[in-house]
Amino acid sequence: MDKINIKLIIGLGNPGKEYENTRHNAGFLFIDKLSEQLKTPDFKYEKSQTFMNKSGGGVLALAKSHKIKPENILIVHDDIDILWGNYKLSFGCSSAGHKGVESIIKALKTKNFWRLRIGIQPIRQSQGKPTLKKRTSADKIILKKFTPAELKILNQTIKKAIDIIVAK
Repeated sequence: MDKINIKLIIGLGNPGKEYENTRHNAGFLFIDKLSEQLKTPDFKYEKSQTFMNKSGGGVLALAKSHKIKPENILIVHDDIDILWGNYKLSFGCSSAGHKGVESIIKALKTKNFWRLRIGIQPIRQSQGKPTLKKRTSADKIILKKFTPAELKILNQTIKKAIDIIVAK
């Protein structure tokens, strides 16, 4: 993949105690870890109180105020279609039903921005290989809190993703 020029990184999630450490807040957790790892004077850390499904307005406001084009924005969010422990970096993709991303596409009037999708699809072992669990209601998965063991795996996944992004 070519060098990417990211000027704004936004982690999606929901504010409030009841959403802390839930799968739907993987984007928030990514930003927390990125902030810890970078510790650079140029890194500005802001936390919005916008709910994920209405995040488009906040993204548009930040992009306008900092004069940042959509192609220089990275949105980090959970993705129920990606297996747990994995992530995907993509550009210009549809929302695939993710309400937060839909809101951003509508607000920016384009899908041409970067996305780091952190997998939250539960897995089970089948003959020693990870496979998708039977389809469970999305709400039951995204609002489930991480166990300490899951947080450890998530932190490893986030570290790998940060290393890839910083290298690009």
